[in-house]
Amino acid sequence: MNSTTAARRSIEQVFGELARAKRIGLVAFIPAGYPNLATTSAVLPALEAGGASVIEVGFPFSDPIADGPTIQAAFTETLKAGLKVDDIFAAVARERENVSIPIVGMLSYSIVWRYGVKRFVAAAKSAGFDGLILPDLPPPEAQSVCGIVRAGGLDTTLLVAPTTTPARRAEIAKLSSGFIYYLSVSGITGERDQLPTDVAANVRQLKSLTDRPVCVGFGIHRPQQIAQLAGVADGAIVGTAFVKQLTQHAATGPAGTAERMTAYTRELLALASYK
Repeated sequence: MNSTTAARRSIEQVFGELARAKRIGLVAFIPAGYPNLATTSAVLPALEAGGASVIEVGFPFSDPIADGPTIQAAFTETLKAGLKVDDIFAAVARERENVSIPIVGMLSYSIVWRYGVKRFVAAAKSAGFDGLILPDLPPPEAQSVCGIVRAGGLDTTLLVAPTTTPARRAEIAKLSSGFIYYLSVSGITGERDQLPTDVAANVRQLKSLTDRPVCVGFGIHRPQQIAQLAGVADGAIVGTAFVKQLTQHAATGPAGTAERMTAYTRELLALASYK
């Protein structure tokens, strides 16, 4: 179905479709405004055309939380160009009718707080966002904020690390209405050759706490790694590898970059089905 005529689907609907099809989803991360807003707009429908299940739009921040050097460099460039929060909302709003899959914002809670929590949630909802990922908002502080986000019509996603205690994992599971973001490793983002051996056990433990989807991020950049997670996790999150594609193909302009992003998304999903 063409994305321009397809009805928008929620996070819950998308992961339900994937489960029935026995396919792992791909959550694709892009930094807003990198290398420019025209490319961001072009890439949103291109990722869906390639088979992405959810698009994660990163809001540039000057004090990275767990971003590796590739994403940090992209954020630095967009901030130097003067990108503002309202610019991101406008770019997503312009393209939203051409994208049926969920779009979630990944950003520091400090950005939301400075903008005003209720005001930010209302603006994000109006622009076409479906949810927020707030990596630096742990429980119990997250309880009131997540309540405001969900009351405003957006889903919440919080992060779980390998070192997160069982009690804290249970709290995070209750507060996450969209999906749970499991970090395959502690540390910063970036491509890695192998996924840790304890990923499957940790995902199973999380899935015992909730019926929400569990998606795994940090280090994923090859179809074989996504295949390793197929049938274990509900989704694989790819960030640094997509940013590298944006950098490598920036000279081709928004249309050329979008075409490459579609192709790369298809490459990543070549082994996404499972029995």
